Amino acid sequence: MTRATAFGATMGGLKEAGMADTKTAVANKPVWVDLSSDDAAASREFYAKLFGWKVEVNPDPQYGGYAMANVGDRAVAGIGPKMSPQAPTAWSIYIGTEDAKALAGKVEAAGGTVIAPPFSVGDQGVMATFQDPTGAIISAWQPGRMAGVLPSGAPNTFAWAELNARGIEKAIPFYAATFGWTAKKSEMGEGAPPYTEFQLGGESIAGGTEMNSMVPAQVPSYWIVYFGVDDVDGAFKKARKEGAEEMLAPMDFPGGRFGIVRDPQGAAFGLLKMKPR
Repeated sequence: MTRATAFGATMGGLKEAGMADTKTAVANKPVWVDLSSDDAAASREFYAKLFGWKVEVNPDPQYGGYAMANVGDRAVAGIGPKMSPQAPTAWSIYIGTEDAKALAGKVEAAGGTVIAPPFSVGDQGVMATFQDPTGAIISAWQPGRMAGVLPSGAPNTFAWAELNARGIEKAIPFYAATFGWTAKKSEMGEGAPPYTEFQLGGESIAGGTEMNSMVPAQVPSYWIVYFGVDDVDGAFKKARKEGAEEMLAPMDFPGGRFGIVRDPQGAAFGLLKMKPR
């Protein structure tokens, strides 16, 4: 069983929803995040200490050691071992879809690549993994019994996803064609590339930017996941104390404050605090 299959099977305990309501709620929006780690036990310990997550590993061997991270009674993320030695330790984001097979066709038509064709995960749903034209990996989830709605807004839960792309202008039409996202661009000042907010129905659901030219050429385009915290600086210091590496020190931006670290196993993630609206 792959890590992706384990994700779907393990999620069976989440609150179910009617199919019509579920599809409407999650279509073309982020619905789940999980971490593939070369040391899942160490990763579980790190994030439990940093975010206060209660992390529970499914004891059934067929699920490959996949664990659910919870805040209160809500599942907020998954953590599992890498299924391939060649795969990087990294966070992945899943986008909801009403029809994974049709989406795979849209991906190919828009210049993307189907990495893992749609497959059923029991009666929980259907998933697939794609690569956009810039090289970034993104997955999709078609809900069955497992609704897959990410809790957001509360501290220590998913807050934002951002594409760092080598050629953001190739990515914008791709995501428009596949998920129906529109792009809202904001200028970021002299010498800085504009920031793109991917929107759905006028709601900003993810971001995108041109990768900094100082990033080593061997680093491919990638999506980074941000978790909301009450205190970015405090969480940043705590992450560093627990062995994380600084990637971008906490700094302000018009909407709030953020910082980026790389966890002890090598996965990058962000810490985010938005200003009250």
